[in-house]
Amino acid sequence: MALGLNIIVGFAGLLDLGYVAFFAIGAYVAALTGNAVLTNLNYHIPFLVVLFVVAPVVAAIFGVLLGAPTLRLRGDYLAIVTLGFGEIVRISLNNLDDITRGPNGISSIPDPTIASWSIGEGFSIGGLEISGNGVYLYVELALIALTLAVIYRLNDSRIGRAWIAVREDEVAAAAMGINTTTVKLLAFAAGAWFAGMAGAMNAHLITQVSPESYTFAISVLILAMVVLGGLGNPPGVVLGAIILTFLPEKLREFSDIRFLVFGFALVLMMRFRPEGLL
Repeated sequence: MALGLNIIVGFAGLLDLGYVAFFAIGAYVAALTGNAVLTNLNYHIPFLVVLFVVAPVVAAIFGVLLGAPTLRLRGDYLAIVTLGFGEIVRISLNNLDDITRGPNGISSIPDPTIASWSIGEGFSIGGLEISGNGVYLYVELALIALTLAVIYRLNDSRIGRAWIAVREDEVAAAAMGINTTTVKLLAFAAGAWFAGMAGAMNAHLITQVSPESYTFAISVLILAMVVLGGLGNPPGVVLGAIILTFLPEKLREFSDIRFLVFGFALVLMMRFRPEGLL
């Protein structure tokens, strides 16, 4: 998720506060196509097709739908519109009872199967036992590696350079012949693509999806990962994601002041190293 948001915020310079909506869309697409037990609709599609095609494409389409009416907006105004989009998606999921089961969500989503093998079963190689959770971990790591590879290739392409040009000076970029409309839409679509893929994987991992899992706080946390690690720097974003996943868990024993410590650390970061850790 953080690597996907880095395309929108870090590369193209578009502040998106409703990014969790794309994650939610990917998760619900996977839930509706993954043979869930408690669901109103169930159109089964093979897991790999959902993970790499269906969920990312649906999320990317919504990314374009969000980007199209906001092309003239910048800064705070764009942030407010994207925040509204995130809330619209969450409220819609909460009210489309016939499809999403409303506040109850979709649950009992089984482990994905590839051929006849279920990820949750795990496997063994040469006497080494890999549990189902271990398989999920390695699949996630593979997806992160794939995402990084794609992002680095995008960085070296005309599209990646156009994103950076728009971020630095949109007027100058337009004057140099860059189609800023297309470039911005591609940024929203690419960022949403990776969020949709992450959502599809997450739905199977936690076995249920519900609207309260996709709140504004998640968007803020993912944005903090990008800013903390370093805007536009993929390794920095990975580091920021690791820290902001690990730190809150370690502070759980200080539950009363956990968010105070967390917020204070971010304030210090903005004061002494605003460009990020890397």
